[in-house]
Amino acid sequence: MALIDRVKYDAPSDAILVWKFPGEELRLGTQLIVNQSQEAVFVKGGQVADVFGPGTHTLSTGNLPLLCKLINLPFGGKTPFTAEVWYVNKIVKRGLKWGTKGPIQIIDPLYNFPVSVRSFGQWGLRIEDSRSFVAQIVGTLQTTETDRIEDYFAGEIVQRLSDALAKYFVEKNVSIFQVSARINELSGFVGKT
Repeated sequence: MALIDRVKYDAPSDAILVWKFPGEELRLGTQLIVNQSQEAVFVKGGQVADVFGPGTHTLSTGNLPLLCKLINLPFGGKTPFTAEVWYVNKIVKRGLKWGTKGPIQIIDPLYNFPVSVRSFGQWGLRIEDSRSFVAQIVGTLQTTETDRIEDYFAGEIVQRLSDALAKYFVEKNVSIFQVSARINELSGFVGKT
């Protein structure tokens, strides 16, 4: 396999949050090009060695001191080594939709009667910590698209919302039929939970 001299990723759409560069045979001196609104996560031996922001970076033992410990230098400064480069899209994704797939059953505290409640809304995401995101969410997948992450976090939203709604109606002793008059208070309560 040929050694790679240049690593770059131009995303075909903003739906891809994380993409793994397909080659792993790099050499010291390889140009790593990171576009605006991207970060590149450099992984060697299963461990994140470094995270690079926008710009052109020359891979060297100067900016990757971990390489000094992992490889030897018998190739005149052009040492080949295997490593992974993951590109992380750092843009803000807005307008993602969530909603309850089925109704949430809540007992109305004033009437002591079960009521079916549904909820929906919009949310957004932005990857703050590329290192953690690659290690904890992406794992060894080749790409991670918004749909997969959206499904995961929408499920988290609905689960936490269900718990918060049940707590709100019990703690505040408010009838579900009075909720439209208390929507801002309910939103604040759910946001704190």
